[in-house]
Parts: sequence; C-alpha cells; structure tokens
Amino acid sequence: MSVVLRAKNVWKSFRDQVVLRGIDLELRQHEVVALIGPSGSGKSTLLRCLGLLESIDDGQIWLGQEDISDPRINANQVRARLGAVFQSYNLFPHLSVLDNVTLASRIVHREPRASAEQRALSLLERIGLADKARAHPDRLSGGQQQRAAIIRAIATDPEVLLLDEITSALDPELVTEVLDLVRTLAESGTTILMATHEMAFARDVAERVVFLDGGHIVEEGAPSRLFGAAEQPRTREFLSRFTA
Repeated sequence: MSVVLRAKNVWKSFRDQVVLRGIDLELRQHEVVALIGPSGSGKSTLLRCLGLLESIDDGQIWLGQEDISDPRINANQVRARLGAVFQSYNLFPHLSVLDNVTLASRIVHREPRASAEQRALSLLERIGLADKARAHPDRLSGGQQQRAAIIRAIATDPEVLLLDEITSALDPELVTEVLDLVRTLAESGTTILMATHEMAFARDVAERVVFLDGGHIVEEGAPSRLFGAAEQPRTREFLSRFTA
C-alpha cells in the first residue's frame, strides 16, 4: 500500500524542553498503527504536529506526495483532509449532534445540507445514535459524545484518522463502546494512527505498534513481536506492566 502520511527527522520543543527528537514514521493506506508509551513520551505532540495543530522545529511531514510542513502550505486545506479526535470530545455545545457531525462537510467542503445530513444520519444509525441526532451534547453520556466526535471526524472521509487517547476521559464502562467503534473503522479499511494506553486494544487491532519514550521511537513492529518478544530492554520494561 502507498504511504499516506510520513514524518522524517521531526523535532519539536516547547521553550527549552525537547519533546520530539528526530521522529521517522510512515503510515500506509488502510493501516492501523498504535502509538504507545508512558505519559510525556511525545505521543500527543506527535499527533498534533502531524495534524498541523503544532508547528515543528525541524524535519518534514508529507501527506501523500505533498510536503505539509512547508510554511507556504495552506494549513486549513490540509486539516480538511484529516480527521482528528482528542481526549476531550470538543463537540460544540450549542449545536445538535447532527449539526456537529455535518459542520465540516457543509462549511469546509461546501456540501449541500441535505446530502451531508443523509450521510451523517446513516453513520449515526450504524453506531446506535440516530435517536440522538437532534439532541445537544449535554444530553449524551461521555461514551456517546466520544462516538459522535469520531463520527464527525470520519464524515468527510479523511485520508487519515488521528486519535489521541480517546478513552482516557471516559469512565471504564464506557471505554468498550468507543473502542468497538474504532475496531469497526479499522475493519472497514480506515487509515488510523492512534495514541493509546489500551494495550489489549493495541495488541488485538493494530497492524503495527510504535513505542515512544523520551521523544524517541524506541522500537516498532507487529504487535505479536513487540508484546511477545520485544528487542529493546526499555520496551520490555514498559510492556511488562501490562503483560505480567
């Protein structure tokens, strides 16, 4: 499969703190890659840089054949080609679920309201939220809000879906319903780069796992290898907490 998203020697600092140290990463079409690592390892910063929500200090990022780290790039046009979901749901509280889901399609992609709403309702039906389409976010549970946020992100058929610790703000009983939706998207061929602390999910759903620590990619590979026989001592130490 062709490379959809690529980072080459990406560095990022906040003041005097170096957060990303020469990251090289490729994501292929229809691939599901899990970013794992301790808190503060750089996972969220990497996703924000790849989504052009943070600038980089050095290196390059490509989306397809386009260098999106070029300062002359239209960042809003690039962001319109990506879907992103973060820890907080970020649904607009004054809009209904349906309006939240269709907003980018109508405003950014200039799609007529009728067709945007038809597709949105179909997506909401698939995840059991069609009856909440006219409700405002405060009438939904945390799990329902996060599922709606994911549907909003995929409604425009993005080239890559970036997911950043999307279950971390949820009560444990709501985690499964959100991960089930991501599992369904993965099975349907959506290209996904997902930072997660859900090790079982990374092991069972991802095609490749990337372990970050201290702003470095320490090791990457198939889940069966990393979880079964990681090569690097730091990887084995980190994963031992979850596999003991």
